[in-house]
Amino acid sequence: MAEKQENLHKMKLVESLKKATKDLLSKPHIPIYTYTNLATIKTYLELTTEFDPILSTDPTLFNLSHLVSNLKTELNNLQNSQGYSLKSIFHRLIANCEVSRIVASIEAEVQAWVDQESIKNLVQVLIDSNDDDEEKVEALTRFEKRVSNGFNRELQEMILKAKVFSILEAILSKSKCSIRVFEQSARVIVALVKFNKDVFVGQVLMGPIIRNVVTMASYGSIRVLSSLVKLIRSPLVYEMEAHGYIPRIISLLYSSDLSIGIVALECVFEIALYATKEAVEAMIQEGLIKKLVELQRLESIGDSIDGDGGGGESRGLCEETEEERKMGRGERRLMEEWTFTSCVTRFVVQLEMGEGLELGEKRELKQEILRRVIEASGSDAESTAIVSEVLWGSSPLLR
Repeated sequence: MAEKQENLHKMKLVESLKKATKDLLSKPHIPIYTYTNLATIKTYLELTTEFDPILSTDPTLFNLSHLVSNLKTELNNLQNSQGYSLKSIFHRLIANCEVSRIVASIEAEVQAWVDQESIKNLVQVLIDSNDDDEEKVEALTRFEKRVSNGFNRELQEMILKAKVFSILEAILSKSKCSIRVFEQSARVIVALVKFNKDVFVGQVLMGPIIRNVVTMASYGSIRVLSSLVKLIRSPLVYEMEAHGYIPRIISLLYSSDLSIGIVALECVFEIALYATKEAVEAMIQEGLIKKLVELQRLESIGDSIDGDGGGGESRGLCEETEEERKMGRGERRLMEEWTFTSCVTRFVVQLEMGEGLELGEKRELKQEILRRVIEASGSDAESTAIVSEVLWGSSPLLR
């Protein structure tokens, strides 16, 4: 515990050094015919003096200590060349270039050290069963934020060396893992795929991650699955089809938890963009079209109740349940923005826009979908309305 606190303190000090260095670079140090911002330099020199004991005693900060020492030398040179002579101006210009170069090196060195320490801390927290869920989620969230800043080769080498992906994979495979830690670990995997698809997509496809995410079947895990489908596209949909995961997603549309049904429908729409004919046929056989018709009908009933100002006898979609009161802000926002209106047409449009079907297959499947709509409709008026919407709301080439 004492070591952890010491590392945390050191991390904060190094971060403050990074900020001070960046502030120093943002100041106009060497304007010709005016004096340098001596107050900024003085403040920085005082700060680095406070850091000297840490920088000189920690071997991992040796390079940073050397750079800071060189920067202090150049800043002192600036303070000693404040005249208006041509020689002083020339010296200031040279010193300014050197300061800029050293500052850039310090920023890179600090970031590398912070990344190394953060990954080390992440690994320790995740493998230590004594650490609570809150600490694990915080460490995972910090790491996700760092990875989301974009690709960095040095950072990638640290991640691979520390086997972070394997640790995340193990967390998703633990039966006693809490939902919060599971979902945040899964979100980190999405961030890693965005970070470098060439390295991490293969690990997602070959490992147990998709199976575990589908098995968890929570709001957050299905949103993660949708994100992965959007990123990996056809290869992931092929894997899901081969292992029978798509019917499992469709079954979630029947969940008593409305938020899970909503994200499952979102995932179905993503899958439709990259599904093969066989996958779409399997989705239809699982009763997808019938369920979409039911959801669309439910949405219409809810809109009718809202429009009439009623709601005392029927809940519709507007009255809050106990489950909805417990859900997080992200889930609430999704439920407020998402509706089931025109979900049959939206599914057909996704198929038509997708890359997994030939033109002839799209026409054939569309006819089958229309037939299923007529079977699932509760009245001629309902089937006519949905069929017309599908025909007029989709691509002219497939009408």
